[in-house]
Amino acid sequence: MSITKEDIMSVKGRGFLRNRGTDSFSGRIVSVAGVFTPEALRAIAECAEKFGNGKVVFTSRLSAEIVGIPFEKIPEAEAYVKERGLAFGGTGAKVRPITACKGTTCVFGNIDTHNLAQILHDKFYIGMSAVKLPHKFKIGVGGCPNSCMKPSLNDVGIEGCKSFEFNAELCHGCKKCAVAENCPMKALSIKDGKVMIDSDKCIGCGVCVGKCPFSAVPKEADSLCRVFVGGTWGKSQRMGTKLKSLYKVEEIPEIVEKIMLWYKENGYVKERLGATVDRVGISALEEAISTDDLLARKREIIKKALLER
Repeated sequence: MSITKEDIMSVKGRGFLRNRGTDSFSGRIVSVAGVFTPEALRAIAECAEKFGNGKVVFTSRLSAEIVGIPFEKIPEAEAYVKERGLAFGGTGAKVRPITACKGTTCVFGNIDTHNLAQILHDKFYIGMSAVKLPHKFKIGVGGCPNSCMKPSLNDVGIEGCKSFEFNAELCHGCKKCAVAENCPMKALSIKDGKVMIDSDKCIGCGVCVGKCPFSAVPKEADSLCRVFVGGTWGKSQRMGTKLKSLYKVEEIPEIVEKIMLWYKENGYVKERLGATVDRVGISALEEAISTDDLLARKREIIKKALLER
């Protein structure tokens, strides 16, 4: 059969991308932060054998891509995975599947990345799947400043960090300071027999928490989140702009929603969030998300036509 451009576009919106030089397609099975159950992995393998060429490729967005599906078999493949609780998708000018590092189990993880990713997946990828945005909208969750998931290169990136107050009165001025030895950023120094913390060097990674035997650095610290906006990678590169405020984990879904609504209202068609931020100004975005006005106008904003240049 002859495959038309219309055919290609119709299945692209459902998560199928044409394999170069062939009339076959790769179908993206969406995950939540790359987590699959054994049952899901078996179903993916069976689908690859039944409808594809037997290969499964895991993408940088943590989807499982089944390669070599003939165009005419796409509906069968969709029905097959749907019966097993899976779905193809992850394309289009809307919220893309949420990525996250393994901060939930990693020794450096400051937040439960998989739980947050699930909340964001349900609220945005599923709950707002019908909302057309100016361009793709990627959300990445990182558990700590090691940045394994590169949250600052997403349209919205969340990074777990630790926040605490250093209690100088409890510092014994140990000649061999366990806190200083464990700090990867060398943010601590000894002055007049007391530890001094350079706030410009400290990134809140949390490695030092609990290391002081006298609790000058507390044994436990609050887990908070940094938020980056407007990151992109590829032909056009932009490091995400870090918002001034730190947020509690439970505040993140609302902050992301405000950012998305601001983008929907201010972004031009085919303009990534970073370009919108550069054009309108980061101060305008921060001011907008500091109130609940965007949430109050949510229905109005979603119904509005996208801005055209």
